[in-house]
Amino acid sequence: MKIKLISFFIIGLCITHFSFGQTNMDIIAVLNDSTHTFNIQHKIEYENSSPDTLISIYLNDWANSYKDKSTPLAKRFAEDYIRRFHFAKTEERGNTRMYSVSNANLMPYNWERPVDAADIIRIDLDKPLLPGEKQIINLLYSVKVPSDKFTRYGYDDEGNFKLNYWYVTPAVYKKGWQIYSDKNLGNQYTPPVNISIKLSTRPYLYIASPLKTDRLVTEDLYKTTYLSGKNSVSSQLYLTKSYRFESIQANKTEIISNLDDEGLSKEIKATLLSRIMKFLEIRLGEYPQSSLMVTRDEYLNNPVYGLNQLPSFLRPFPDGFQYDIKQLKTITNQFVKNTILVNPRNEQWVYDALVVSLMMDYVDEYYPNTKLLGSLSDFLIIEWFHASDLEFNDQYPFMYLHMARKNIDQSLSTAQDSLVKFNKNIGNAYKAGAGLKYLDEYLQSNTVKKSISEYYKNYVLKPSSEEDFLNILQKNTEKDISWFKQDYVRTNEKIDFKISKLKKTPDSLRVTIKNKRDNNMPISLYGLNDGKVVYKTWVGNIQESKQVTIPKDSIDRLALNYEGVVPEVNQRNNYRRVTTLLNKPVQFRLFQDIEDPRYNQFFFMPEFNYNLYDGISIGPKLYNKTFLDKNFEWKVSPKYGFTSQTIVGSVSANYTNYLDDENLFAMKFGFGGNRFSYGYNLFYEKFTPFVGLYFRNSYLRDNQRQSLTFRNVNVKQDIDPLDPVEQPKYNVVNLSYNFSDTNLIDYFRGGVDYQIAKNFSKVSLTLEYRKLFKNNQQLNLRFFAGTFLFNDETDNDYFSFALDRPSDYLFDYNYYGRSQDSGLFSQQIIVAEGGFKSQLEPEFANQWITTANASTNLWKWIYAYGDVGLVKNEGFKPKFVYDSGIRMSFVADYFEVFLPVYSNLGWEIGQKDYDQKIRFIVTLDINTLIRLFTREWY
Repeated sequence: MKIKLISFFIIGLCITHFSFGQTNMDIIAVLNDSTHTFNIQHKIEYENSSPDTLISIYLNDWANSYKDKSTPLAKRFAEDYIRRFHFAKTEERGNTRMYSVSNANLMPYNWERPVDAADIIRIDLDKPLLPGEKQIINLLYSVKVPSDKFTRYGYDDEGNFKLNYWYVTPAVYKKGWQIYSDKNLGNQYTPPVNISIKLSTRPYLYIASPLKTDRLVTEDLYKTTYLSGKNSVSSQLYLTKSYRFESIQANKTEIISNLDDEGLSKEIKATLLSRIMKFLEIRLGEYPQSSLMVTRDEYLNNPVYGLNQLPSFLRPFPDGFQYDIKQLKTITNQFVKNTILVNPRNEQWVYDALVVSLMMDYVDEYYPNTKLLGSLSDFLIIEWFHASDLEFNDQYPFMYLHMARKNIDQSLSTAQDSLVKFNKNIGNAYKAGAGLKYLDEYLQSNTVKKSISEYYKNYVLKPSSEEDFLNILQKNTEKDISWFKQDYVRTNEKIDFKISKLKKTPDSLRVTIKNKRDNNMPISLYGLNDGKVVYKTWVGNIQESKQVTIPKDSIDRLALNYEGVVPEVNQRNNYRRVTTLLNKPVQFRLFQDIEDPRYNQFFFMPEFNYNLYDGISIGPKLYNKTFLDKNFEWKVSPKYGFTSQTIVGSVSANYTNYLDDENLFAMKFGFGGNRFSYGYNLFYEKFTPFVGLYFRNSYLRDNQRQSLTFRNVNVKQDIDPLDPVEQPKYNVVNLSYNFSDTNLIDYFRGGVDYQIAKNFSKVSLTLEYRKLFKNNQQLNLRFFAGTFLFNDETDNDYFSFALDRPSDYLFDYNYYGRSQDSGLFSQQIIVAEGGFKSQLEPEFANQWITTANASTNLWKWIYAYGDVGLVKNEGFKPKFVYDSGIRMSFVADYFEVFLPVYSNLGWEIGQKDYDQKIRFIVTLDINTLIRLFTREWY
């Protein structure tokens, strides 16, 4: 309380001062570092530069976006499965407490925060603000700084303060108020302001800011720093005591940075930073501010992907390269965003296109022929891979194509808060940069480079839009590039061309190029001789197909997009033989690799599986899948089981047709077959043709999914003399519908399954719901109901519903010891059908069953669970069953242990052989585990 009174006393003694400009702000801020709180007196002189009369003014108050679990920021974290904000302590979250909002005469304004926008303030003016007039707004408020563990900005455990958007700013009025809540997406949309800050902190805190330090006064309790800036849009401020920033002069600009420097000398760093600034000044123009701040946190929030995954001891690039490229990206990003004032929520692609294309040009100029893997490309094993051939700039179209092949790419014009995480962080930025390089190659004569420079010089620190940039591009060329805006920017339409026909004449080739997509983008046509380019031309305006005639010369093979400049979704169909035997040669590769469209590729690699009866089974896998998805994928994987001492394995082939329908996302059909042991010296063979329809909301951030699958499961198994089944050979026709909407706060999954075979028919319903409450209590509910429509197999339970451990006659589940009745492998549980954890009687239901499973957390990953149900067998009355116990959920659905406590059997915890009653879930499949860590990205 004493500190707070001192803070406001200091504020009360101060006289504000403003410089001239469209918008002026004067801030007096006092930090109480023990409570992580700023007390702020803030004066805004806002000028209405629009042609409209304003009756209200909107302010951004993003510091208040951390106040609780219901803000847009909190909801965004939940959508991305980021749990740390929801489970954070109240004192770790930030907020803004607004004490007064008044006019120049200190008369209070009416103000409010719009519904569902806690980080926006609307002020109702006491009289209309005419064009050209100014309005004074006085604010008195305190800001509680959040922990840095949410966004890297805030206070850290060492007493440092890393601040961004820590004070209130005016929103932009441009044909209406452009107001956006904080969703951890990057820049605010705010006009440049002339700002003056009087900042009082403890003397031991070092201050780093891109603003100019006018003077510094140190007293007993506080150090007061006077900061100022003109036409500033950056609110970065660092108050540190465990480290300091380095100041390096780079030409006319002071670079203030704490980016990791790999132990480079200050002279080398100055040389590299000066080279970066000179490159940007030549390509864009002069940077209008005297200093530019480059922080480690800014870089980590928007890194050079690939470099940020390298361990510190691994340095496959030349000395200084990683530092240079990291600084290049962060400096270029700050340079552009501090000067080009487009709408960062709806027109972010303009920033991305400029930054990524400039980075590509810089690498081409100063690091030509640098490989994506650096010196690792020269290692004996790695050099076998096509990945070792890729140059550093090849990553940009590749990462965009990663999403395009999955059919979850999004248009560049999609708002940032509507992008899935991978597209927001990587895919769309790389598509934008690759698109400018594509356009540059098509236009030639440095048209794109000249247009970028003209755009910057015309609009530096002025309002601009994507239309301004596109208009300059079109103005500087005689070619029609409307396709770039209409097809490349405004849609997610893929690019895919093929050579459909070829007619030879004595001196020429008549080539018919087919456009497989609905767009009007151009494509490059190459003539090759022994893999070398002997002819090249660009072909545009291909609506459906177009015939072009080119000289025959010494061409032995034709290719589209041979150099890969066009981010084409499928380059494998781009080749046509002229004199060679095949369109493309065949290539075999050890291990999965980056796709090389110049070859028909086949891959093989060793693969192993494990179950109790085959033991470790090892063998080669022959397949065609690359790191980019393909529509048609197949694999053949024979293995030798060292315990069963025989051949086991699997084979599969499937074709996925991705659709552009509003909700029907994909159609997939194919077959799979396998042969493994299901007991000692007992084998099963399974063959399953299938067709699936997959539905996904056109708003890709929505986690709602639906699927409708039809399959015919054919099983043949050896007869177990100790437990013979009447039908060792059978087939089951299975139709299933599944629905899911899985989120951190509300999780729902359900499905209906219908099966019919020669001797039975059954239908079942499964529903699962999870709720994470604001008090961090979690409730898990599951319901299952199944009934036989007819059942001629009531004398055995092979096809019956299971109460706890399904018999898995369709061989769908990954049991490691599926036939075990005792021992560790018998204790593996897969929560399906009845979902019980205790082994109760009756174990099966040959008529109908209904169960409910529930659990709730007691402490962190420790839950109490309970199951209840009714089991009905033919000739018997329904039996009520129940169990309860403790569930230890180390990783939900992947690694869990169940400890039974009480059930129909009584107090199980005190019974004999209790250790054999414990059940567990464990997932060893690498693909399943990968999905756990990648779900937030897609």
